[in-house]
Amino acid sequence: MEAWLHSLLTTLALPEFGLSTVLVVAFVSATLLPMGSEPAVFGLVKLNPDLFWPAIAVATIGNTLGGALSWWMGWGAHRVHERWRDPSGDNSQARALRWLQALGPKACLLSWLPGVGDPLCAVAGWLRLPFWPCLIYMGIGKGLRYMVMTAGLLWVFPQDMAGWLG
Repeated sequence: MEAWLHSLLTTLALPEFGLSTVLVVAFVSATLLPMGSEPAVFGLVKLNPDLFWPAIAVATIGNTLGGALSWWMGWGAHRVHERWRDPSGDNSQARALRWLQALGPKACLLSWLPGVGDPLCAVAGWLRLPFWPCLIYMGIGKGLRYMVMTAGLLWVFPQDMAGWLG
């Protein structure tokens, strides 16, 4: 099993598979699984600077599609738990749900936030917020995050990192 995993990771690290790897990592990291895609995007761009904009675009698409999957999972969960729909109680969950309903799809601009962004997409689906506006706002927020974080990391680490690798 270890040899197979090593072989798979070696294959995915090849430059010709770089963008597809970024797509998969960005997609998975946008689900409720605890994973970050920024290192994969930064690594690809650091090794291939000419892929800055394609990497940003592919990561944004993959991460937005992962957010859409979370939205649909929330939508499906709503059908199972109809009794939780009414946010009329006084607890913090009810206040958060009322806040999210008041903001509507625009709340999905915050889907880039670590820790709360992925569940936010699921809750947006659970509240039955309109899918396409949510998807557009998710894409805007996630795209801006990738641009700022990758450009910022390239600014902080401008030198060649080849010496770091041994």
